Formats: sequence, structure tokens, C-alpha cells
Amino acid sequence: MAESMIAIEVVYASVERQRLLALTVAKGTSVRSAVLASGLSEAFPELDLANCPVGIFGKQINAPEDRVLEAGDRVEIYRPLVADPKEIRRQRAARAAEAKRLNPSS
Repeated sequence: MAESMIAIEVVYASVERQRLLALTVAKGTSVRSAVLASGLSEAFPELDLANCPVGIFGKQINAPEDRVLEAGDRVEIYRPLVADPKEIRRQRAARAAEAKRLNPSS
């Protein structure tokens, strides 16, 4: 029976705190099923575990209901971005260009 189970981790980090859970799940468990079984919704009630984006070792999974876990997988639950990284870079570049225009000796 023990060989039909695998060890995985499920992690989530909010702005204020983080949680890493070591779980043992049955072989054949999907990523979404493991996320739902993690119980993280109790610690983070703002999470919609049925629909939130997830990944394994930093790579987002597009179909977590279909992706079967392997022993040692680290399932990561992602929170929505506060701002678009491309837009932040554009704004930073515009500010730098404006600063250079106003102070050309720098």
C-alpha cells in the first residue's frame, strides 16, 4: 500500500505570510486535487483553490485538473499580480529618461 502513495509539497505565500505543507497523496492525484486537499483555504480564506493559477517548481500548469503529480513535486499556488511587470519597467524607463533630460550632466 505504501508504494501507491507519493510525497509532495504544496506552497503558498501571501504578502504577510507563507505556508509550506508536506503531503502524502495517492499516485495518480492531479495537481488541482492536491491543492484542494491541502487545506490551505482554511489558513488563507481569500484563496479560490478551485480556480487559482498553480505551477510545479516555478512553471505554471495550464491544465492542473489533468496534470498528474510525481513524487517530490512542489506545487506552488500563485496569487494575482498587483501590477503588470512590463508596465512597471516602462514607467521606470520613462522616469529615468525624464530625469536624464532634466539633469543631462549625470
